[in-house]
Amino acid sequence: MNLITKADQYLFYAIVDFTRKQDLSTAALKVSATGDGHFYVYLSVALLFLHHQGQHFFNLLLLGFVIELPLYLLLKNAIRRQRPCFALVGFNRHFEPSDKFSLPSGHTAGAFIFACVVHSCFPVLAPVTYLWAFTVGLSRIALGVHYPLDIAAGMGLGIGLMVLVERII
Repeated sequence: MNLITKADQYLFYAIVDFTRKQDLSTAALKVSATGDGHFYVYLSVALLFLHHQGQHFFNLLLLGFVIELPLYLLLKNAIRRQRPCFALVGFNRHFEPSDKFSLPSGHTAGAFIFACVVHSCFPVLAPVTYLWAFTVGLSRIALGVHYPLDIAAGMGLGIGLMVLVERII
């Protein structure tokens, strides 16, 4: 096993152990659920009607996800990295993930797309949304469905795509 894989597994176990010792599994499930996607739709549609930045917010978010979703699926199915909850012997997960593969983290990519859009339209809220996006990523590790490198890849995918989207729009 190479050094990067060992470090990735070490960090994975450290985060999972911390979560269990602090009894944060329920909190991790709740934080993870905030990154499921429906929240983005509800908020962006509400902003269309309630704020002068709503159209720009909606357009950025929509284009970000239109590009991210197929790219995420392509990467995940090309790399085919098995989720830790399936790969690590004796590991008990907290819920059934939607697929078998972990790299990149789609929840994290989506959360960082959202955070970047908030940063673009409402910069004063950026620190809070980036912290939330990072917490979504950590929750995915705590739940046993992603390694730390999956989270880093999701962050990179989300942020990188939004740099591209902001140049397009």
